[in-house]
Amino acid sequence: MHRHTRLAAIAGSAALLLGLASCAPGTGQDDRPEASGEISKDISGVGDVTLTVWDQEVRGGQNEQMEQLNAAFEEKYPNVTIDRNSQAFDDLNTTLRLALTDKDAPDVVQANNGRNTMGAFVEAGQLRPLDDYAELYGWFDRYSPSILQYSTYSDDATVFGEGNLYGLPQVGEVVGIFYSKAKLAALGLEVPADWAAFDAALAAAKAAGETPMQLGNIEQWPAGHVFGPLQGNYVEAGVITDLGLGNPGASWTTPENVAAAEALQGWVNDGFFNAGVNGTDYDAAWQALADGNGVFLIGGSWLAADLEDAMGEDVGFFVPNTDAGSPATTGGTGLPFTITSAAENTDVAAAYIDFITSDEAMEILAETGNLPVNRTAELAPASGVLADVFTQFGNVTENGSVLPYLDYATPTFGETLGQALQGLLDGQLSPTAFTEQLEADYSEFVSKNG
Repeated sequence: MHRHTRLAAIAGSAALLLGLASCAPGTGQDDRPEASGEISKDISGVGDVTLTVWDQEVRGGQNEQMEQLNAAFEEKYPNVTIDRNSQAFDDLNTTLRLALTDKDAPDVVQANNGRNTMGAFVEAGQLRPLDDYAELYGWFDRYSPSILQYSTYSDDATVFGEGNLYGLPQVGEVVGIFYSKAKLAALGLEVPADWAAFDAALAAAKAAGETPMQLGNIEQWPAGHVFGPLQGNYVEAGVITDLGLGNPGASWTTPENVAAAEALQGWVNDGFFNAGVNGTDYDAAWQALADGNGVFLIGGSWLAADLEDAMGEDVGFFVPNTDAGSPATTGGTGLPFTITSAAENTDVAAAYIDFITSDEAMEILAETGNLPVNRTAELAPASGVLADVFTQFGNVTENGSVLPYLDYATPTFGETLGQALQGLLDGQLSPTAFTEQLEADYSEFVSKNG
């Protein structure tokens, strides 16, 4: 997501964060909490320490918030120097795999949540479980369980979403429905409160000669961000979580999943999408909405800044309630900050993670145009689509269910889901065949991973 930025004084950041808890690093391998069984927030008697941090917060507001928070941390703890290595997302994913095998591995790293990254590091014993620090600092109270599940693995990494906590994210993301306020008003409609009202709004837009909804799916993955939220209205959140995290005990070939697929295919058959969705580029779809062609677009919060730049106050964002009365939609977090198993000063590392994810830090994130994963609704801008995004993310995390991206499920599920959705959208796959295709990938992985 593109970020708006607003420069704040480092001194002001330090003052804002002054009340954060202190830390006590170990001084060598034998002093690590794993060896001594003791952890602390106390920094008394600790000498100079260098904390090596690898992150991928390289874009405008992302980099700005890290610079502010790092400077504030060093000001609060003058004995600690942060040695920051910031790399682009793809570069970090590549270099981190090798770096974690080195005896001089960094202390704190951002690790992608999925099975092929964080899961692989957990399986290899390269990340330290953080449950003891979570109890010490109150992280289990600070974060909702639906967010922490994305940083949680069993000891052997076979189970994703349950077990030990391995990291904390700073930012969140949520998939919802963007819309043109002017077009909705012209149709005489309020913002749909639930999926039934959304279906009625799509029909009204079609009857009025509008393109009800834009979708560009030539890349295959965008339709997953349409199906995922829709699935949340038909399938229990716990079942979707098991399916999305590739855990055993669930099935794609259920009446509820078939009903979700029927609903998506029904939107195509009813003419609710632009023509040729499978041949339309992702960017072209949101740009079409921005240009006045269409009423709705289902997409992630990362599109908000671009749509606001193009549409100004005309663009809005909402997440419909399910038939059960609460929101459930696809979403997630930024890359969590983790502590490597090679870190010698784990108390310092934990204090750093606590500092950059604290309630006070969330204010810095909001000020620099980021979507804070906590305190989201109360830190929302006063107006504009980002105000909607903040409020909706807060509502989903506090009162509803954040559903995993379905391509987390297996190492190959992204391709499987993308191809199956294209088949469902162009009528080459029936809803039943669609679920059977997904079940084949999921069940094969689960049977081998058990």
